[in-house]
Amino acid sequence: MYQVKDKWAFITGAARGIGYLSAKYMAEQGCNLILHSRNLEHTKKVVAEVEAMGVKAYAVEAELNNLSSVEKMLKNIDALNVRVDIVLNNAGLQVAYRDDYMKTPVEDYEISFRVNTIAPAMICYHFLPLMIENKTGRIVNTTSGIALDVCQAGYSASKAALNKITVDLASKVDGTDVMINLTDPGWCRTDLGGQMAPNSPESAIPGVLVGAFADDKKSGRIISAQDFAGKTMEEALAML
Repeated sequence: MYQVKDKWAFITGAARGIGYLSAKYMAEQGCNLILHSRNLEHTKKVVAEVEAMGVKAYAVEAELNNLSSVEKMLKNIDALNVRVDIVLNNAGLQVAYRDDYMKTPVEDYEISFRVNTIAPAMICYHFLPLMIENKTGRIVNTTSGIALDVCQAGYSASKAALNKITVDLASKVDGTDVMINLTDPGWCRTDLGGQMAPNSPESAIPGVLVGAFADDKKSGRIISAQDFAGKTMEEALAML
């Protein structure tokens, strides 16, 4: 198992939902945290919570739809002068369900790709070279199991593109102690998934974090979080 105690993890979309639960889980393991949200006010409470658990924490803000904002956030993280060994690209955006899919607006693709593909890619390209230099690190990108749903084409296409980027980057580090994988949380009752979803956000823990703790030197996988619902991290890792 990859040891996260006293390391630094960067989590996007950490103010609520699965990102918030991931932050709490990592803090329980003694991992220091850099927590992203769209506005610093959104993560104030989370920072206080995890600090009370005995770890260090910082909050950073960025609107992932604004790539200049993403660049500024990355510079602000660099200015913290800490070494980020774990990245959890959790944040995402789902566009409206288009019943008349032939009228899907181009804006669905534009915003989906900026938030779900380009921003996570920028984060990967920022931290991956440092991990390679340090000969250790974990990146977990969040994908989706949605397929062949033309009514959500912008969203599903953006996740498919993120899958391709992740697999391409994985080919350069596979077999090393720098690992980059994908996680599919499943359809959960979050702000993104909606209240009709069959799974609770809690069911995605520890599954969405398996890629951060795995130590088998394998990259480029999609790890389905719901496969590990109700398991301990040790049990989950044994199932890989």
